[in-house]
Amino acid sequence: MEARHYPDVDETVVSERLPNGLTVHVLPKAGCSKTCAVFGTRYGSVDNRFEVNGEVIRVPDGIAHFLEHKMFEEPEGDVFAKFAKQGASANAFTSFDRTVYLFSAAGQIPENLTTLLDFVQRPHFTDENVEKEKGIIEQEINMYRDNPDWQVYFGLIGALYRRHPVRIDIAGTAESIRQIDKETLYRCYETFYHPSNMTLVVAGGADPEDVIRLVRDNQAGKSFAPAPEVVRLFDEEPPEVGAPRVERELPVSLPKCMFGFKETDTVRDADALMRREAVTRLLFEALFGPGSELYQSLYDDQLISDSFGSEYNCTPEYAFSVIGGETRDPDALLERVREAVERAKADGLDPARFERAKRRRIGALLRMLDRQESAANEFLRWNMRGGDLFRLPDLYREIGIDEADARMRKHFDWDRMAVSIVRSRRT
Repeated sequence: MEARHYPDVDETVVSERLPNGLTVHVLPKAGCSKTCAVFGTRYGSVDNRFEVNGEVIRVPDGIAHFLEHKMFEEPEGDVFAKFAKQGASANAFTSFDRTVYLFSAAGQIPENLTTLLDFVQRPHFTDENVEKEKGIIEQEINMYRDNPDWQVYFGLIGALYRRHPVRIDIAGTAESIRQIDKETLYRCYETFYHPSNMTLVVAGGADPEDVIRLVRDNQAGKSFAPAPEVVRLFDEEPPEVGAPRVERELPVSLPKCMFGFKETDTVRDADALMRREAVTRLLFEALFGPGSELYQSLYDDQLISDSFGSEYNCTPEYAFSVIGGETRDPDALLERVREAVERAKADGLDPARFERAKRRRIGALLRMLDRQESAANEFLRWNMRGGDLFRLPDLYREIGIDEADARMRKHFDWDRMAVSIVRSRRT
């Protein structure tokens, strides 16, 4: 057991790597009555082709998300009901690069933690329950098909990328999930749900020693096969975007417009990856944040609403930005943004606004750390990439305006931009 304190944010992390490879981190928060636990595996929607012990395997799109759904079903019944009986709220999600199971509770932490560990490490798939799940997920896919926010977001990613599986909907398609069977589910589970590929983060009022002792005893009572050798395989992605502009018609009160930029160089080093994300988010805060000159002028001219925002997705395999929201005039919005970015490229970022952006980013980060579930999830996200969430405040302070200027000129390459628009049928 190892403890590390971060005086800058007044946070402590107590960690242990167990003999089976499972890594446990506890983020204790004195005086906190609530505890959140997140249990994640490095396995997401992009992992549809991989090599295991020398064998190349291709699995149907959407299988990571399908597997997440099926994990909650046990021979004794629904795991959600068990958590509820123990006073806990449980959930799960699948992203591009990870699957996470979690609960939040004010009491019965040992019981809920044991339930979390046991159900994730005890899969139960049958031909019958797999077939039943196909219908449920197909309904979910159909629901997403009619969801304007989902369609404009994934429409953008699909426009940015030509070959990389990040362009594929996380849930897959109705056709792809019909190909899933229990044997393939078990194959994926055995490949990616090994303890050595998983991390548990517990944040809140629970005692770190008690948590780690419970997890240690729980894992000691289970047996696991040796960890497989896994190599993730991706087709080479061309530098060009797949489509500069895509549009879809759905009933919306205002058009939804998202645009973004595809990175052509990826970063594998964990520290460099964290720094790239930090400087890009600082840049976006300075250019597009609610305190920026551009945001205020767009808002005053009724070209954006409170929905306007930005994000940056950065991994060793891919990286892209997403900017936008509702707008009455997508083309006018795009023109104004382009003019503002080109002006900033020519003049450089305003030093005072850049420093304010720093303070806003650091303030938002510190507020996030006070929310157990958010802190646990963000800690897990960065930990799985080899990064350290609690280094971010210092990293933000380190970044100078010259670095942000250089990042701005590199990222905003108009030849690497795509636009996704969802609007009602024009009459």
